[in-house]
Amino acid sequence: MKATLYTIIALIAFAANSLFCRMALAEGYIDAWNFTIIRLLSGALCLSIIMGVYSYNLRRNEATLKHPTSEAILSDRGSWLSSISLVVYALCFSIAYVELDTGTGALILFSAVQLTMIGWGIYKKEQLSALQWLAFIVAVAGFVYLMLPSAAVPSVLAATLMAISGVAWGIYSIRGKACVSPLRATGFNFLRSLFAIPLLLIMSMVYLKNISLATISIEGILLACASGAIASGMGYSVWYMAMPLLKSTQAAVVQLCVPVLAAILGVVFLSEQLTINFIIASTVILGAVLIFILNKKTPKTVS
Repeated sequence: MKATLYTIIALIAFAANSLFCRMALAEGYIDAWNFTIIRLLSGALCLSIIMGVYSYNLRRNEATLKHPTSEAILSDRGSWLSSISLVVYALCFSIAYVELDTGTGALILFSAVQLTMIGWGIYKKEQLSALQWLAFIVAVAGFVYLMLPSAAVPSVLAATLMAISGVAWGIYSIRGKACVSPLRATGFNFLRSLFAIPLLLIMSMVYLKNISLATISIEGILLACASGAIASGMGYSVWYMAMPLLKSTQAAVVQLCVPVLAAILGVVFLSEQLTINFIIASTVILGAVLIFILNKKTPKTVS
């Protein structure tokens, strides 16, 4: 039950993040570089406050509650590999997002995520039943059916960046399986990511020489903060709570629901059109993912 709840909350956060990015970048409220920087800063600030309160309460109650895992929780500080993966994912996604059509970007991103996480699951000998393989194929087919109409031939650079972003996100997700404290691990990952900001600033000046404060609007700042503090910071913490409870293959497949949820949010908040193709594809994807998750005949992981 916990795995289901955490996963649903995390997927909604991912979909909201996609919505914030689309509103900020597609509308030209802010450029990709500054969006990424503000996103990381706001995520780190929000998580630092929450993490500080959480750690203080844990230390204060440690003597009375005698929590056996409190020491392990307080020692969990994420990792540099996770932080690097986070920065690479966020930056490459933001840059490629403005260069690719929605369908093309989603196809490349989630293909890379699926290959990374399912490939890792197979490497770790997570076995799937025949029904799960069938459900996975049907879910992918529904996903392609949903995204293909808006896809176009991408530029090599943008496609490469989006693929790198997908691989980085897959690695970041997999790293969550080993965390003891999802909140602290995510918080320290965001804090470490701040070391990349000076480099991002230098690269932004080289990549786009005309970037200035004039390219940043209040709307862009607010959307970047919402993306960093809420959808990314808090959403990724919940995702790290779900990851130890899921197999890598399961975590990969459920993320195919994100474009569906993002489209639903677009209909609700941006008054985007709801089409019959979307209804059909969404039903296929969600149904196939549900069958994949509920299948109880999956052999246990071979150690």
